[in-house]
Amino acid sequence: MRAPATDRGRLLLVLAAGTVVTVFTATVPLLRDWFDLRVYHGAVDTWVHHGGRLYDYRVPGTAYGFTYPPFAAVAMLPMALLDLRAAIAVGLLLNLAALAVVVRLLTGRAWRRHGWYGCALGACALALFEPLRDTFSFGQVNLLLLALVLVDAWLLATGRERWAGAGIGLAAAVKLTPAIFIGLLLLARRGRAAAVATVVALTATGFAALVAPDASRFYWTDALWDTSRVGRLDYVSNQSLQGILTRLGETDRALWAVAVLLTLGVWAVRARRAVAAGDWAAAFALTGLTACLVSPITWVHHLVWLLPSFAVLVRTGHPRIAGALYAVLCTSVVWLWFDDASGVDGFLGSNLYTWVTLGLLLRLPVGQPAAARPNRARSANAIEPAPSPAAPRMAQVSSQPGPSASGATAAATGAASGPGCGLARSASSEPTGSTRPAAPNPQSSSARASS
Repeated sequence: MRAPATDRGRLLLVLAAGTVVTVFTATVPLLRDWFDLRVYHGAVDTWVHHGGRLYDYRVPGTAYGFTYPPFAAVAMLPMALLDLRAAIAVGLLLNLAALAVVVRLLTGRAWRRHGWYGCALGACALALFEPLRDTFSFGQVNLLLLALVLVDAWLLATGRERWAGAGIGLAAAVKLTPAIFIGLLLLARRGRAAAVATVVALTATGFAALVAPDASRFYWTDALWDTSRVGRLDYVSNQSLQGILTRLGETDRALWAVAVLLTLGVWAVRARRAVAAGDWAAAFALTGLTACLVSPITWVHHLVWLLPSFAVLVRTGHPRIAGALYAVLCTSVVWLWFDDASGVDGFLGSNLYTWVTLGLLLRLPVGQPAAARPNRARSANAIEPAPSPAAPRMAQVSSQPGPSASGATAAATGAASGPGCGLARSASSEPTGSTRPAAPNPQSSSARASS
């Protein structure tokens, strides 16, 4: 399928794509009623204005409350100055800004080559990706954390290592999962960046302990270890290794620990290979994949950490694979097994997003910067890693010349054929209309706490 040759044809295609996206999102339960943001706002408001304890707050009518480390609540204190509607508006703007940063860091400046036409198709793709859509409609913080981590990736890739690690440290202080990127820095022998990340995380955590000593004591001694505060491990939205095992009825923590150790072993080998080849993009992508797999709970909206992997696939000349996997994460297919995940079909279908994540961890191309492959023009504005081991390179999503990607793939992956470059991503969709009714249930459909 060739792209339209005229502006009129392009406009008609964009309007058609926009119509399809609108119909799709209108027929799939979409709005999560800003549930997680209501958790944040309610907890901070009760804590600041009503003398309540931070971790005692529950959203009215639910059993769900604040589950993040105390520093997250301290960072959210400005919410206490806003009513809920204003907090929602600010949250939307922050997520849009973070998404813009993520797109810019993953694609370089090559997106400009597509002009209004490519940007419009990219926006349509972004409007379909389920993890992104859930992040927006829950009012989640995942995009902000991803942007912080990718800024560090850019600093390392371009040799600006003085402040590298600060973003990872802040992200880890807000939510524990990004702490795995400190492990990547240690694997890569970037001791200074690892030290910066650790110091920033500990400093932020210590500051929160000074501001909220009781909340900090309760979180680190009690709330952190109580997974029931977050939600059911067997809930279909939990697309982690633990989620697979729990849906199988396996509750033995030893089995999960073995699966985690094996996954970390694969990650360590592949990430070190990527770093040795100067491929920071793949190294950070692999680490995001691993974080999703080994975390006890990985809700669908956490899978925004897969976005760098799609960028790597496109950059290394696999736009069709990126488009196919990306499309799977736009289907909301896992919700077909919301009520019953038993049987072979339940095992395969209810865990489909986890299989995608695991497949990417095992098969994502590493050590293949775009310049190393013939017939692939490097984007002049992509993030350029330094050639020395001291500043390895984070090759960006390169341009994809020629007719290798069809228009459909370009729309699905954000990689347009022709001289531009693109990235797979789309704002997600909710459980399909055939699976669940729209939104009385919080989180990715029904029983689950903010996380």
